[in-house]
Amino acid sequence: MPPVPPVNVPIDILRFNTCGSVDDGKSTLIGRLLYDSKSLMEDQIEALERSADITGGGQINLANLTDGLRAEREQGITIDVAYRYFATPRRKFIIADTPGHVQYTRNMVTGASTANLSIVLVDARTGVIEQSRRHTAIAALLRIPHLVVAINKMDLVGWSEQRFLEIRAQFEEFLPRLDIKDVKFIPLSALNGDNVVEPSPHTPWYVGPTLLGHLESVHIASDWNLSGFRLPVQWVNRPNNPTDSALHDFRGFSGQIAGGIVKVGQKVIALPAGIVTTVKQIWTYDGPVQEAFCPQSVTLVLEHDIDISRGSMLIGTEHLPGASTQLPAEVCWMHSRALQPGKKYFLKHTTHTVQVAVTEIVNKLNMATLETEEAPAELAVNDIGEIRLRAAKPLVFDGYATNRLTGSFILIEQGTNATVAAGMLLPPREVVKPENGDYVI
Repeated sequence: MPPVPPVNVPIDILRFNTCGSVDDGKSTLIGRLLYDSKSLMEDQIEALERSADITGGGQINLANLTDGLRAEREQGITIDVAYRYFATPRRKFIIADTPGHVQYTRNMVTGASTANLSIVLVDARTGVIEQSRRHTAIAALLRIPHLVVAINKMDLVGWSEQRFLEIRAQFEEFLPRLDIKDVKFIPLSALNGDNVVEPSPHTPWYVGPTLLGHLESVHIASDWNLSGFRLPVQWVNRPNNPTDSALHDFRGFSGQIAGGIVKVGQKVIALPAGIVTTVKQIWTYDGPVQEAFCPQSVTLVLEHDIDISRGSMLIGTEHLPGASTQLPAEVCWMHSRALQPGKKYFLKHTTHTVQVAVTEIVNKLNMATLETEEAPAELAVNDIGEIRLRAAKPLVFDGYATNRLTGSFILIEQGTNATVAAGMLLPPREVVKPENGDYVI
């Protein structure tokens, strides 16, 4: 275990999701994690006791901490994504409990889209099944940096080390194809709490950390892209306070830094206007600073009074993004109406929205084999595939593998405003060229 950080040292936040097949114990694991880490309030424990008669047979059912819908409790399944929050002296956590049913793959993608780490649960009795491969492939597709394979219900196989090694070998057969760098295998029993918060006496052959110990110590500081400055402008900050001389003529551009580091005196380019200017001031909630980095929320005051607004992006002069109307992407289709070539949608990317048309469906991922099927006629609900989009005007973006924040988007159906797909942009073929004469103020 790493030492507890001293007082006044910021504690980072780990976002993680749980996934796996039905009845693998995802909700129970989260309940056990919260319960054993003493992260529950008295009223939450009382609510568990009141709901015990629904599915617990008079006993506390830890899964009810996340399965908030009555239908979920009655059927013993997870339908919607449930978020829970807790903290230890070492780190804060945001948990997304995602469904295991194949029909709710879109919900799993939603819950995992912002995760630093993904926990794939496997029932020790059944081993690796299609849903195990599906959720591991989605975690890889979403470029989640860290993966934990939690081999659950080890008590039902007699805490067999041989069974643990067999399941690990099944994963290691297909993991190299998914390019996941950090993978940890942990044997546990969510129901009984073995190796969840406290080490289990039943696994003397396992010398690794408990699940909570790994969550507290996994290194995530380098998960953010710090090599290319990106600030999608969310709004133009104009307090226009006549009683305060400092705010009377204040004009800044506010948003969350989506990549890189910005410093006072640094040159930046405003896109798509193509104007080069200099950062004069950087403001945060706590006041002015000399530099800021991803994922801080800031307001930048620029040296020149330029005309940009929501949807524009301020970038650094190095590690330039792409700018194109031709957008190759991978999508997870979420709507009951299939995706077909020729359809038009709104594409929401950072703070910018643009109309796009689907020009081609390149392939579809077969989750059973992890192979691609070329040129399918359509993508049905929960299908994942590669498509080509044509935008009404150039989009400024990075490849998703480079920057998850500026490389992701959603597709919105025109007329209904329904979110129909979550997408990941592939690397751009061309980048912006600041040496062009237009990029001068």
